[in-house]
Amino acid sequence: MKNVYLLGIGGIGMSAIARYYNAKGYKVSGYDKVASKLTAELESEGITIHYEDRPDLMPDAKDTFLVVYTPAIAPEVKELQKALGGEYKTIKRGFALGEIAKDQKCIAISGSHGKTTTSTLTAYIIQESGMGCNAFLGGISKNYNSNLFLSPTKTIVAEADEFDRAFLQLFPSIAVITYMDADHLDVFGDIEHLVEAFKAFASQVSDFLIVKKGLDITSKDTKAKIYTYATDDPEADFHAENIRKDECGYFIYDLASPFGPIKDIKVGVIGKTNIENSIAAAASCLCHGVPKDAIRSAIGSFKGAKRRFDIHLNTPHLTYIDDYGHHPEEISSAIKSIKEVFEGRKLTAIFQPALYTRTRDFYKDFAKSLSKADALILLDVYGSREKPIPGISSEIIFENVTIDDKVLIRKEELLDYLCKLDDIDVLVTFGSGNISNFADPITKLLEERL
Repeated sequence: MKNVYLLGIGGIGMSAIARYYNAKGYKVSGYDKVASKLTAELESEGITIHYEDRPDLMPDAKDTFLVVYTPAIAPEVKELQKALGGEYKTIKRGFALGEIAKDQKCIAISGSHGKTTTSTLTAYIIQESGMGCNAFLGGISKNYNSNLFLSPTKTIVAEADEFDRAFLQLFPSIAVITYMDADHLDVFGDIEHLVEAFKAFASQVSDFLIVKKGLDITSKDTKAKIYTYATDDPEADFHAENIRKDECGYFIYDLASPFGPIKDIKVGVIGKTNIENSIAAAASCLCHGVPKDAIRSAIGSFKGAKRRFDIHLNTPHLTYIDDYGHHPEEISSAIKSIKEVFEGRKLTAIFQPALYTRTRDFYKDFAKSLSKADALILLDVYGSREKPIPGISSEIIFENVTIDDKVLIRKEELLDYLCKLDDIDVLVTFGSGNISNFADPITKLLEERL
């Protein structure tokens, strides 16, 4: 049997699985709620996709090897109900990734945030070194324009997602834990259970575990050798020294590590947070045996991942950045980095909250982070798989934002509002929902002002 059917095929993680099976010669098809640039790319690669919830369009059960579904898909989707009805062999995306990874040496990058850039850079370093790897990423590599890397080697770099505890399907040789901040409380309930899940993940790592310094992960939690990392904390095993900027604003540093120093690393993507991401990636690659010169070279030529501090337009008087930031800490860190790079310029943030549960759990933290911008355009909540919760809307964030220059509008009003705004200097869009669909129209709108 050579058929694989994916429910929610347009998701960033699901699309990588689809591409993998397609590359391996399976007949791949699937369903998603909406068409997107990513689904168009999948279709151009020979994958059949439909956008109506129609169980009659699913492949015949007797001809189908596997149905893979994302836990983000709503339970009322009729195709999911049919898939779970007993006719099909049906598994979650995390299990599929675990099955693919189980016969390979796995390098897994986990954490509440930072994992997409770190995993993309880790995979890029290994590929560019000539050692080669397969990689399943939670973002699109701007160097390779894909979220899937393929290689004949038996090494896999996997972005290990904590949502739905999917990362517990992985048993890595090397792993990174970036952050353990509260998120996905609809799954975990509280921070204690989230940390418990990360400790369970740590227990499955066999050789090296690289953790952000200060995280509550100890030798009691894992059999692996633990290393710590930080941007510039000299007590961390991996840290940066002699940090400086070049004339274009790119950071350069010397890496101190237990494997010996790497001098003069230039980070190919701007923002101080990317020093930290590059240190974590370098640490995992050193543990994997990648030569130091190859690490330095690849970090310098790395272009980043789409929607991670993704600069679409950059002039002295008009700049536009698109960012996936959907957690208060991510937004706060991004705003800090943007203000460091574009010092003295007015920063206008556009934010689309994703999920009613996350809005409910973090609305005060969102308001605090967004108040660090100079101006705010706040959009309505993107509910995704969730149904609205009474009393939970963008309004509760808006009421707690402390800056005066703020407005609350529907996303359908965004482009018209921007057309009338005459004081845009540095503009950034934040969010993990369909705000990404505005990136190209906003870029075009701003380019017409130049």
